[in-house]
Amino acid sequence: MFDDLPRRYVDLAQPRLGSQVVFATDDFFADKARLISPGDPVWREGEYDDNGKWMDGWESRRKRTEGHDWCVVKLGVPGEVAGFEINTAYFTGNYPPGAEVEVCGSDAEVPGEDAGWVKVTPRLDLKGDDRIWVPIDHAHPVTHVRLHIFPDGGVARLRVWGRVLPDWSKVGADEVVDLLAVANGGRGIIANDEHYGAIANLTAPGRGVNMGDAWETQRRREPGHDWAVFELGTFGRIEELIVDTAHHKGNYPDRCSIQASPRAHGLPEEIAAQAQTWPMLLPEVKLEADQVHRFKDEIIDARPVRFVRLNIYPDGGISRLRIMGRVVR
Repeated sequence: MFDDLPRRYVDLAQPRLGSQVVFATDDFFADKARLISPGDPVWREGEYDDNGKWMDGWESRRKRTEGHDWCVVKLGVPGEVAGFEINTAYFTGNYPPGAEVEVCGSDAEVPGEDAGWVKVTPRLDLKGDDRIWVPIDHAHPVTHVRLHIFPDGGVARLRVWGRVLPDWSKVGADEVVDLLAVANGGRGIIANDEHYGAIANLTAPGRGVNMGDAWETQRRREPGHDWAVFELGTFGRIEELIVDTAHHKGNYPDRCSIQASPRAHGLPEEIAAQAQTWPMLLPEVKLEADQVHRFKDEIIDARPVRFVRLNIYPDGGISRLRIMGRVVR
């Protein structure tokens, strides 16, 4: 279940989209910002700070008054939320036994009680050192998430899985944008190998911060090559392809090519099968180590597309993939 979520959705609460935990009633024991940290929770044996045991998550103090604690996450981009992942890893004697989630759409930094908060989950039963997936049915754009815990305690991670909802009306007809950027609704669907890094990294903003901030496959010991399939945020006419091998020096792919299609359907595995015969958008081109490669004249098909398959030969790592084009309305 959990491994399949990134193939269907993106984490709208990830900090690299600009998401922040903007308020908490109390984060005495563990900083509220850690609630949406991108990595998996960790345990640091024997580490303490001025307030007590260091914990990787958000943790409030033991409540000695009426009420409960809660925090607010402001999403970096508006999105349609499909569900929440609540992780209490390493919180055993200090997890909250109950939780509840609300959402709203607001221009405020920290929306007040008059912001139209909608409760999208029932009261949830939590366990220590556990992880749960809570699907919801809420079709409206969301900008903020409010996590209530009852009455107090610690939560390691909150993931807000869903789809980015870009406002394409603000993009001019002649404007060239990255149609694959996660902030524009692009997402990775499936790859044959994500041993050292997930394909979601290819759609992230900025250049990779290190070699781990990339998609990298294991060393191929058999015939063939590695590949990944993506969905663009909307239909577009491609004008430039950017392949960045930042930080990959002894492990970059020797070559790459890109196929594209206006349509695909079905489960990720079914889309992967369809992608094998998609028309070529970029024929095989040579790559170099730790370089930003830009391809314009090499593009051989200018039809509007919505899906792309990146092929790397034979294996290796790529930091970012940019699909630059104009929106087709």
